[in-house]
Amino acid sequence: MKIDGVFSGGGVKAFAFIGAVQAVEEENYVFENIAGTSAGAIVAGLLAAGYSGKEMEQLLQETDISKFTDPINLTKYVPFANWLTLYFKMGLYKGNALERWLYEALAKKQIYTFHDVKPRALKVIAADVTLGRLIVFPDDLAETYGIDGDSFPVARAIRMSAGIPYIFMPSKLLYKNKKRSLLLDGGLLSNFPLWTLEGEERMRRRPILGMKLSESVQKYPIQKVHQSLDLFYALFRTMKVAHDMRHINQNTAKDIIFIPVEGVGMADFAISSLEKQKLIAGGRQKAEQFLKRWP
Repeated sequence: MKIDGVFSGGGVKAFAFIGAVQAVEEENYVFENIAGTSAGAIVAGLLAAGYSGKEMEQLLQETDISKFTDPINLTKYVPFANWLTLYFKMGLYKGNALERWLYEALAKKQIYTFHDVKPRALKVIAADVTLGRLIVFPDDLAETYGIDGDSFPVARAIRMSAGIPYIFMPSKLLYKNKKRSLLLDGGLLSNFPLWTLEGEERMRRRPILGMKLSESVQKYPIQKVHQSLDLFYALFRTMKVAHDMRHINQNTAKDIIFIPVEGVGMADFAISSLEKQKLIAGGRQKAEQFLKRWP
């Protein structure tokens, strides 16, 4: 049975998606159109390229993701260079290693640009902080930047979507008349882009299955704000959650696998193989429980 899929952001925690995808595939569901934000965009991109859940597990287990943390060379010689990098470059790591890995992984399936992906099969979410708007790749490229969406590199779009603020440096997008935009993690504006796969008046072409790295909607805790750091965290979390909550209600929540992940930070790139396996197993377990009563 063909279904559409939506994957939330969540950084390293997204290993849980692999187990969930495997459980879905074992029930003979096939992903047709897929949307994702940040780490969810990585999973969506690999699925759209033709990777199975088992292939994704092998690919990521063989990958040393600590190599995605690629600082500028200055940090090797100057002790306080990390602070300079954070201030002037707005991130600790360049993100080039992540994009290169994505390019190589997609190239194995002959996927380079959105032209190589089936039309409308993949939607990747990023935040353009220069223009102050949410960007859907490849849909918004022509109207917003005058760039042909089909010719845009898929790996580049996913890297932009996965640009965790202050961890990775913002991606620069140059376009007409030498204008420049800075793009960051799509989770800033839409961490769970369910709305991208719904047609006019929220009509669905086929069942949409969502996977979200969080508790269910009903279990979101009230945020306690007592001082400035609390306020910063609350603002950041509100930006990630508020937009998407408008598209999640009782009817849509029944189609979402909520996968709470504890004990792993979203930027914990030093995660061990054993921890990866625990995340994969946890995602599989949640999906298997969910699929007993879905659709």
